[in-house]
Amino acid sequence: MNSLDTCRVAIFIDGSNLYHALEQSCGRSDLNFASFIKWLAKDRTLYRTYYYNILQEEKRRPADHREQQKFLEALNQVPYLETRFGSVRYREGQMVEKGVDIMLATDMLHYAWQDYYDMAVLVSGDGDYAYALQTAKNIGKYVEVVAFESNQSQDLWKIADTTTLLTGEILNKEKLWLNNDDKPKRKRRRAASSSRPPVKQKKETAKVTKK
Repeated sequence: MNSLDTCRVAIFIDGSNLYHALEQSCGRSDLNFASFIKWLAKDRTLYRTYYYNILQEEKRRPADHREQQKFLEALNQVPYLETRFGSVRYREGQMVEKGVDIMLATDMLHYAWQDYYDMAVLVSGDGDYAYALQTAKNIGKYVEVVAFESNQSQDLWKIADTTTLLTGEILNKEKLWLNNDDKPKRKRRRAASSSRPPVKQKKETAKVTKK
């Protein structure tokens, strides 16, 4: 395998998880994905980025659908990025996303078996990905987890070879917002999110650790 400085990376972004973490920790969600992906890849060779979420239903949520389409049009302009979408179900009037986690985990393992990357970079704090990360390691790949403290899973943190703790301070410093004025902007709920409730923020710190 290549060294960590020259390895091929594949980035897997749980869109809903990231959206809620941004809103909870930063009070805004206008992330510049092109800049964010470049920052995640660092000087390593980027194989491809995969973004996972659900599609808003035009009939049930017309305003959210229109907003999401604008977001996806911009997202599709990002080089070497592909989108994957799960389905939506309603339980007692509550919207629930289906299939996103399994798609992300399946892609991560499939591309690992195909040897398309050396390191998987997971942007999510969802502990449901823990077994997929461990399996990727068992195949012989490195795994990195990128998440906010407010939604990070200790299971992911323990498995990862490398971890990056996101904070609003880091995003401001690296100018990773679409509007880099350093002022939190509470925007209305973006259509690309799901019904997953945000978690309570603990504190804002910044650290990058390696095992």
